[in-house]
Amino acid sequence: MRETSFDVVLSERWGEGLVAVESGETVRLDVRLESVHEGILATGDARTRYTGQCGRCLIDIAAPVEVEFQELFAYPGEEANDFEVQDDHVDLETLVRDGIVLALPFQPVCRPDCPGLDPVTGERLADVSDAAPPQSIDPRWSALAEFAPEPAEGTDDSAPRSQT
Repeated sequence: MRETSFDVVLSERWGEGLVAVESGETVRLDVRLESVHEGILATGDARTRYTGQCGRCLIDIAAPVEVEFQELFAYPGEEANDFEVQDDHVDLETLVRDGIVLALPFQPVCRPDCPGLDPVTGERLADVSDAAPPQSIDPRWSALAEFAPEPAEGTDDSAPRSQT
């Protein structure tokens, strides 16, 4: 058994979409290699940082990503396996790249409660003051306005109305 830790600087971008691990970023690997009857068992974890844009408000974001992996690298001539020992070496790149890319968020957000963008002005709602702008009624729903009772004076208009 052999345990080792090392850093790898990426020569290409890993990932597509709103976030990715950019080329030049460092990936930290902690790996344990064990000789077993069928081949070499590689177990470890990889840590790096992804960058991109928030899927709601489109600001730049960066966050850490960490994955664990375990794969058996079969000796040549054994049953068909995606990963093989070649010249007494194992190539972890495909294993680590696939793990990291699959761990990237599909819909990344800058914070869990990110309100996104204002559909009218396009401003970030997190940057707009807390004072709620007057709500305009979508013309497609304006016919329903006549069915809504007027709120009593001094009551909260946002409270749910009971049906009687």
